[in-house]
Amino acid sequence: MSLQIDRKILEEIRELKKEKNAVILAHNYQLPEIQDTADYIGDSLGLAKMARQATGDTIVMCGVYFMAETAAVLNPGRTVIIPDKEALCPLASFANKKMVLEWRKRYPEHAFVAYVNTTAEVKALADVCCTSANALEIVRRLPQSKIVFLPDKNLGSYVKEIVKEKEIVLWPGFCVVHEKADPEAVSKTKGIYPKAAVLVHPECPAEIRNLGDAVLSTGQMFEFVEKHPEIDDYIIVTEWGINYGLSRRFKKNFIEPLKRMECRNMKRINSRKLLESLRSMDFKIQVDSVVAGNSARAIEKMLDLMQ
Repeated sequence: MSLQIDRKILEEIRELKKEKNAVILAHNYQLPEIQDTADYIGDSLGLAKMARQATGDTIVMCGVYFMAETAAVLNPGRTVIIPDKEALCPLASFANKKMVLEWRKRYPEHAFVAYVNTTAEVKALADVCCTSANALEIVRRLPQSKIVFLPDKNLGSYVKEIVKEKEIVLWPGFCVVHEKADPEAVSKTKGIYPKAAVLVHPECPAEIRNLGDAVLSTGQMFEFVEKHPEIDDYIIVTEWGINYGLSRRFKKNFIEPLKRMECRNMKRINSRKLLESLRSMDFKIQVDSVVAGNSARAIEKMLDLMQ
C-alpha cells in the first residue's frame, strides 16, 4: 500500500470518527498505522481506564478481543466494536468458566485474581482483576493471604517472587509470544549494545526476566524511559509494536532482541479493517448482562484498589 493511499484511508477514518462520534483506543502492540489514528494508545490498564472515561457514542477497540469485551463491560450504554473479531488472545483461552469453577471448589479459601487477559466469563468469576502494571499492588492490597493467580504463570511467578508474604497458586497458562522469548537472542543483543538498558515484560519466563535491568508493563516502559534521560539505548523485550510508540515519543534508540517477538493476533488489525469497521459498524461486542455485571465488579474493584 502506498503512502498516498494510506493518507486517504487515514483521512476517511478521521471523517467517519467525527460522523459516528467515535473514539479509537489502541494497544501499544498495534501496527504503526493504527497507532497513528488512535485517540489513545496504552497498555491494558490504561485502556481499561480510558474505556471507563470514554465520552463518544462508539468505542473502537484496536487490540485483542478481551480488551473490546472489557470496554463493553465498562460502557453498557455505548457501542463497542473491534475491527477484526478474530483478533483473539491465546492466553485468555487457557482459562474458561468450567475450569475456574472447578478451581474455586479446590481452593475455597483463596481469592481469585484474574489477569485482564481473560474472557468476560472468567472475570465474572474472579474476586478482582489485575494488569501487568498493577498485579503486584493488587495482590498486596487484598486482605486475603491465599491467592489463585490466573491465567499467566509467568506474570504470576513474578508476583510470587516479589510478594513473598502471600501464598500464591499459579494457573498453568502463558502468553505464547513472551513464553518463547529467546534468552540467547537477548544476551547477544546486549553484547552488541553493552550500554543498553534491558526492559523486560513480566509475562516473560523468569530466565528472561533475570536478564533485564527492569521488569515493566508496556505503560511502565514509557515511564521508565521518561525518568532516565541519561540512557540512550534500550533493548525492549516484548512485542515489537511498542517500539514505534516509544520512538515516536522519545529520541532514543529502541532495539528489538535479535529474534523478533510478534503477536500475530495484535497485527490482524490494520487501517483498512479499521476503516471498514467504522463504515459498517460490524463486529459489535455483546456481553450477557449478568456476566457483564459480575465482570464489571471485578474490574471496578481493581480500579478502586489502585486509587
